[in-house]
Amino acid sequence: MMLANVATAWAEAHKEWLFALGGLSLVTLAISALVLPIVVTRMRSDYFLPHRDETRSLAHQRPVVHGIGLVLKNLLGGILFLAGILMLGLPGQGILTILIGLMLLDFPGKQRLEIWLVRLPAVGKALNWLRKRGNRPPLEIPVRNSKPAPAAAKAQK
Repeated sequence: MMLANVATAWAEAHKEWLFALGGLSLVTLAISALVLPIVVTRMRSDYFLPHRDETRSLAHQRPVVHGIGLVLKNLLGGILFLAGILMLGLPGQGILTILIGLMLLDFPGKQRLEIWLVRLPAVGKALNWLRKRGNRPPLEIPVRNSKPAPAAAKAQK
């Protein structure tokens, strides 16, 4: 009973913040509902494969376009990543938004993290459902590495 009174008093004292957070939640839900299907259906089906075609990437553009594009891409990726984290507790597709944000960001180990997320059954199923609705082929996800670990390989010799 005491905890309920404390929570009610806190909510009354922070009413403006709670309304602002609720509004932000609705805005991020609407944006994710509009943007995520577009991004997922426009993604190449071989995006997660190591041998994917890189000729359309920013790296093959003019230096100025490459620099500006890289900054904008990472900025958008950071915003989507943070919005996805918020959506884990608020309405919206948090994990998918985090995945899209990660896909736009550039950092070491990014591809391994993306593949791990896409291999999660709920995530892969949701992505391919969106692609099917957009008349796109399913994503090609690399199979898990079946090679023995280095220590096991040495033990076999």
